[in-house]
Amino acid sequence: MRTVVIESPGTVRVEERPDPGLPGPDGAVIAVEATAICGSDLHFYDGDLPLFPVAVGHEAVGRIVEVGPDVRRFAVGDRVLVSSVAGCGACAGCATGDPVTCVQGGGKVFGAGELGGAQSDLLAVPVADFQLLGVPDDLDDEAALLLTDNLATGWTAAQRADVRPGATVVVLGLGAVGLCSVRAAYAAGAARVLVADPVAGRRDRAVASGAVALEGPTVEAVLAATDGRGADAVIDAVALDATLDDAFGAVRAGGTVSVVGVHGLAPYPLPILGALFRNVTLRMTTAPIQSTWSTLLPLVQHGRIDTTGIFTHEFALADAADAYAAVAARTADCLKVLMKP
Repeated sequence: MRTVVIESPGTVRVEERPDPGLPGPDGAVIAVEATAICGSDLHFYDGDLPLFPVAVGHEAVGRIVEVGPDVRRFAVGDRVLVSSVAGCGACAGCATGDPVTCVQGGGKVFGAGELGGAQSDLLAVPVADFQLLGVPDDLDDEAALLLTDNLATGWTAAQRADVRPGATVVVLGLGAVGLCSVRAAYAAGAARVLVADPVAGRRDRAVASGAVALEGPTVEAVLAATDGRGADAVIDAVALDATLDDAFGAVRAGGTVSVVGVHGLAPYPLPILGALFRNVTLRMTTAPIQSTWSTLLPLVQHGRIDTTGIFTHEFALADAADAYAAVAARTADCLKVLMKP
């Protein structure tokens, strides 16, 4: 089979590897029909996470071509999507639908070393009954792929931000997760979502979803828009030091900062004293993908959350190097790329 490998910063190739076998009697093998590049994949491509070589990708939709004898919920030929984060499926943590709290070593992410990369022809999925979701015929590949990670993460970001009806929410960073966070905040009842991103075209995309674009320095713009009080919640979908500084500066006293961006390996100087005196809640989250599906799937199916306009480009898997270069340019017109084997 073919799989996308990042060999070093900026170097991508499509490598031939042996087809994967079943990862146990409760596992499955998926023929990948659609996969995608996530913003977190760029941390390998940019060299922020120097774990090379790495077979990348954690977003996949496809058909089951093999199942183990212990799989109960799925059969060969079923169309499924794969949670980006895997757990054992049997422990107290996984019982909540949150593989991150798996007591058997914590959640494991596809395409990060231990599990195979989803940007492949085939993907071995352990504990299939826990990791997979059947995809209804009326759900297109783009919506299904967003449920593997980005939409689930944006939804969780809003939930963990304590978004309440009537709230003013700020979203920092308008990649796929940021745009999904905007839509999730409105679905949770936010009255107003203010957005910041250095790329004007990405701000325009958020405005098309009902957001209000901030102009000028973020903290000053938020304070001006809230009569000096600050936002009820700030979602940081970037997690650079600068955006974290903005998040703490823009949130009101008693508000919540929800971080779903992937920070680098260097420590961040957390402003503990100011946050303490202002009663700020800080939550940092890798989304519990499986636990979101029972809520998100019907919301998507019935049009309560729009999944269009997030994917902007499609490439063949063979052209992965070009696809990564396009996403890494972080332009207004290229937001998220779908790849098809």
